[in-house]
Amino acid sequence: MLEKRVIVCLDVRDGRTTKGVRFEGNVDIGDPVEMARRYYEEGADELVFYDITASAEDRGIMIDVVRRVASQIFIPFSVGGGIADVSAMREVLLAGAEKISVNSQAVRNPSIIDEGARRFGQQCIVLGMDALRDPSMPSGYRVVINGGRTRTELDARAWALEAVERGAGEIVLNSIDADGTRDGYELRLTSMISEAVTVPVVASGGAGVPGHVSEVFAEGRADAALVASMVHYGDYTVSDIKAEMQAQSIPVRRRW
Repeated sequence: MLEKRVIVCLDVRDGRTTKGVRFEGNVDIGDPVEMARRYYEEGADELVFYDITASAEDRGIMIDVVRRVASQIFIPFSVGGGIADVSAMREVLLAGAEKISVNSQAVRNPSIIDEGARRFGQQCIVLGMDALRDPSMPSGYRVVINGGRTRTELDARAWALEAVERGAGEIVLNSIDADGTRDGYELRLTSMISEAVTVPVVASGGAGVPGHVSEVFAEGRADAALVASMVHYGDYTVSDIKAEMQAQSIPVRRRW
């Protein structure tokens, strides 16, 4: 089994890290630059930075904050939020990111995935997908955009397959139903998408204890797990998560 990645997520609004439950009730929890440095030093395998209101506010990403975060870490860094074209992608990469995440903008203009993969390589293009449980959809899940504010007519499984065909090299799959609840990942959704596509799937939404991370690897078949609340509030560290993974015989990346 390949080594599994633990990725820390920073949701950023107005230049500050924020966290809520199911994308609502967000509160300020700190400076993203300081937090990024701390998680890097704790042993996070990667970092994800989302400007969570950029798409809804129809503006570009806060590139100055991206640049400051990138200067503090030496691990893969993925950035998303309001990236609408290859010019914006290039700007983010030049600011220090290794990967570009497209979510709402990709739904509005799917060709951005094709263009980004052609220009920068498939390994740089990440599809961020927010999915909501909906029995009326073929897969049982509907794609939502604009930070969970807008429902689309896209089926989650069908959209994942289309995005990979267009050139997405990875999918960050966030369950709206589980997001911020700390009750565990949406295992059915994660395993369904993981089995359907040929690229790595990153589980997101719901981690509350280290056991949830091990569970999404073992049962959800995820390649990586995104964590936020459980480390942001100081209940657990990245080291705690990796220790639990080792106890469950899940291959862990070691940086030092």
